[in-house]
Amino acid sequence: MPDFLLPDLGEGLTEAAIVDWRVKVGDTVDVDQVVVEVETAKAAVEVPVPFAGVVTALHGEPGQLLPVGAPLLTVGGFAEPGVTVSAASAGSGNVLIGYGTAPATRRKRARRPVSAPAPARPARAPGVISPFVRKLAADNGIDLAKIAPSGPDGIIRRADVEAVLKKPVANGKRIPLTGVRKAVADKLTTSRREIPEATVWVDVDATELVAARAALNAKTDRPVSLLGLIARFAVAGLRRYPELNSRVEGDEIVLLDKIHLGFAAQTDRGLVVPVVRDADELSTRELSAAIGERARTAREGKLAPAELTGGTFTVNNYGVFGVDGSAAIINHPQAAILGIGRIIDRPWVVDGALVARKICELTLAFDHRVCDGGTAGGFLRFVADCVESPVTALGDL
Repeated sequence: MPDFLLPDLGEGLTEAAIVDWRVKVGDTVDVDQVVVEVETAKAAVEVPVPFAGVVTALHGEPGQLLPVGAPLLTVGGFAEPGVTVSAASAGSGNVLIGYGTAPATRRKRARRPVSAPAPARPARAPGVISPFVRKLAADNGIDLAKIAPSGPDGIIRRADVEAVLKKPVANGKRIPLTGVRKAVADKLTTSRREIPEATVWVDVDATELVAARAALNAKTDRPVSLLGLIARFAVAGLRRYPELNSRVEGDEIVLLDKIHLGFAAQTDRGLVVPVVRDADELSTRELSAAIGERARTAREGKLAPAELTGGTFTVNNYGVFGVDGSAAIINHPQAAILGIGRIIDRPWVVDGALVARKICELTLAFDHRVCDGGTAGGFLRFVADCVESPVTALGDL
């Protein structure tokens, strides 16, 4: 009976957690039928099986973390006993949504001679098969030798380590850093460690921006969001100040020709940054629609991993949380991030008179290695001028 192995998820992902089985033991499956939904550090992904047969075993429970290459399920009635089938060797063209497979020859699993005895486990050594179980324990300072195993033959399972993590601690509780939260933590830590960032900010009068959006959305079925408008201005600003659309590689600054715009999106799974590729080639309405569509897909947990990578600049609308400003952390390895605070009525001086206007704070955190304050301030001032005079700005874009 062949084992279907968890396929290579691409984008540097090496593990995935089972979210939901779509089949059970005894079910008959067809080629490319979705059998399980898994969650990586970047997205939830539906995994189809590359061959047909009857499911004879499911190797894992919802919530269990599996490494790439680990058995997902066993299917009978397809191949001779002892055959292990991976995503690349099964011949299906749709093993993982968003990824293709190349045909290859199936390989037989090496068999131990009947007369060869099983290797003995060293005395008192904790029985840990999965490297991810060992890493989970190490990351949380847990001594594996002190864990009571629940698996067969004294194997310590992920559930055993998590049971220790869930035990009460003095004045609090343990929350493992896993999945999206772990991916975010790793990226933010890398950013703080490697990027010498600086932040500039400015208060802008967004009264005309709000009015322009209302005019653009009158009598249309393709509305433009405020974030879409500011993102369009940011893209135009990057064309004028290309140093901010770059990254540092070793002793070199790499200026990027394409603008792939990322935007921060809060979801039930945590913070993710969907990417709109070639944002500079889109109209204002097209860019706004692309941001809205990806935001909805992100909240549904259906973005493909490729849609969460490759960004060259990020915008972060933290105003939706009711805050005025924030020193955002740069999305490593990018060079800058534009932050947008809430738009709120405030007293403002216009032509010498104090009036109520809609004011918004814009912030720019930038990598001081790629540019100095003149460039960063010039970019932010350009975006601010566009916000204050959007009709003029859109006419020139």
